[in-house]
Amino acid sequence: MIAITNLSYFLGDRALYDGASLHIKPKQKIGLIGLNGTGKSTLLRMINGEFQPDAGSISKAGDCTIGFLNQDLLSYQTEDSILSVAMQAFERQNVLQVQMDKILHDMEHNYSDDLVDKLARVQDEFEALDGYSVQSKAEAILEGLGFSTADLNLPLRQFSGGWRMRVMLAKLLLQKPSLLMLDEPTNHLDLPSIQWVEKYTQNYEGAVIVVSHDRQFLDNTIDTTVEVSGGKLNYYAGNYSYYLEEKALRNDIQRGAYENQQAKIRQTERFIERFKAKATKSRQVQSRVKALDRMDIVDEVMDENAKVHFRFQFTTQPGRHVFQLEDASKAYGDKVILDATNISMERGDKIALIGANGRGKSTVLRIVAGTEPIEGKRRLGHNVSFTFYAQHQLESLNVAHNLIEELKYANPTKTETELRTVLGCFLFTGDDVFKKIKVLSGGEKSRVALAKVLLSQANFLLLDEPTNHLDMQSVNILIQALQQYEGSYIVVSHDRYFVENIANKIWYIEDHQIKEYPGTYEEYEIWVEERGLQSAVSEKVQVSSAPPQKGQPAPANKNNGKPQSSEDAQKLKKARKQIEELEDTINNLEVRKAETEGKLADPAIYNDSVALAELNRFYADIKQKLEQSTEDWENLMLEVEGLSGK
Repeated sequence: MIAITNLSYFLGDRALYDGASLHIKPKQKIGLIGLNGTGKSTLLRMINGEFQPDAGSISKAGDCTIGFLNQDLLSYQTEDSILSVAMQAFERQNVLQVQMDKILHDMEHNYSDDLVDKLARVQDEFEALDGYSVQSKAEAILEGLGFSTADLNLPLRQFSGGWRMRVMLAKLLLQKPSLLMLDEPTNHLDLPSIQWVEKYTQNYEGAVIVVSHDRQFLDNTIDTTVEVSGGKLNYYAGNYSYYLEEKALRNDIQRGAYENQQAKIRQTERFIERFKAKATKSRQVQSRVKALDRMDIVDEVMDENAKVHFRFQFTTQPGRHVFQLEDASKAYGDKVILDATNISMERGDKIALIGANGRGKSTVLRIVAGTEPIEGKRRLGHNVSFTFYAQHQLESLNVAHNLIEELKYANPTKTETELRTVLGCFLFTGDDVFKKIKVLSGGEKSRVALAKVLLSQANFLLLDEPTNHLDMQSVNILIQALQQYEGSYIVVSHDRYFVENIANKIWYIEDHQIKEYPGTYEEYEIWVEERGLQSAVSEKVQVSSAPPQKGQPAPANKNNGKPQSSEDAQKLKKARKQIEELEDTINNLEVRKAETEGKLADPAIYNDSVALAELNRFYADIKQKLEQSTEDWENLMLEVEGLSGK
């Protein structure tokens, strides 16, 4: 579908790509990985035609269409509703809808056979393009990405950058391009939305290239890994976990070849040095010199798995109890975040606060920090000192400082050697430590701010989305640092791999209460799936071939003895409510369809061509809505059956 051949691209004197090649096949799911700054986003922009390579070529099949989700879309604003923006994906259907509306308007004043024929042609094309269901498709994808039904008619400009990104993602998914390119799609998604995008990507009919630092997202969505390293595109025929295993094997082979070659080079150089002055050996010496010149040098294996060799310590030990909330309540107008909740944490607790966006996770962190007023009591324990990390606090970095000066400000007791060691842990080496803060990228600033947090000597950390803008190597460093950290912390994160490796307890917000699961994230997921968070209705709806009459009870069973999770229970409740609403809609549509068929059976209607055209349009619209509603009803019944059977 797309062939990248001998691609080269330079930034000044630095080669991002040098003779790189890759073939992208239909339906292939590719994860594009590599350290920050290696050119992953640049490659996507070259494929999209925004940048031109300095050498080589990118050729595309004639029928290849490309959809590109990138961070630039965050700045897009409009007064149009988010539903209207998403439906811009249906360009031809929108044009046909306008044409149909115009023809019908014209027919009110100037009815003619030509207009009737034109309307029929437009309607046929519109129906062939499934035009009558485009709105329901747009609504389904937007709601899958976390929007409520009430949100759909709100203007895009009212939403934050992260929510605008979801709208643009919905638009791309509706366009269904041959190649879907996603640059960090999980950055602004909560866990339920990430899981929804995972499933959608798994079943996507076209090819996908995704740049992501979320290991679990990659493992669940891709079948091919392409690593950007050394100006090349290194191909691995598997997901990210396969890549890690295969990369280790390749490194072992390369390391062995490198060591053997170096031994051979040393032996040859010793021979040359020993006999270069002897005339009788001159031919052999020259032969070995030429052999060295012709030798293809095997590169030394570079260990990209940086290790943290620094203990982040604090001087004051806290008491047993670190933090406590008693009867804490918080609301913004009618929006209740917490309602008389009680929670506490003890020394050594490593807590991940997880859940969907809008539940109040960041608000809880601010409450813990004391910057958000509440009703009730907030208590910090004896000798507890805390520091708070959040993305907006990157702005508090002193742009005039270099990296050493900024860390010295955080902990004046550390020597320059110790600060260099810390910066080395966060991938700043050599002269990098003298860079000014103002020239750093967003990811580099994040690493500096995290280093400051860990140097602060606080015994209690509050971290709000610390992995945003970090590449996998940096996330791995942060994991190691937090694993070595002897204090307590609360972390808000949507990165499941990160959470699994740093948390020994899980907090989640449910029914306006902070609740605790005393285990790892993996254990928490199993607990949610197998045991549930609360008792749920143990019914199983039997699916029939046609909708039952409204009010007809559905048969139930004991749900295999397994209680459902609260999330499944909420889905089940919502689905049943939607089924009831659809049954009302179907009944009404069937009545209107029968009434319209009766009118069409009246010979008198054929004497009024304008009325006939309008009635035909009305009948086609009812028929389409009835078919769509019945299909939606059947899908919901299947969903209810699945949820009830869990």
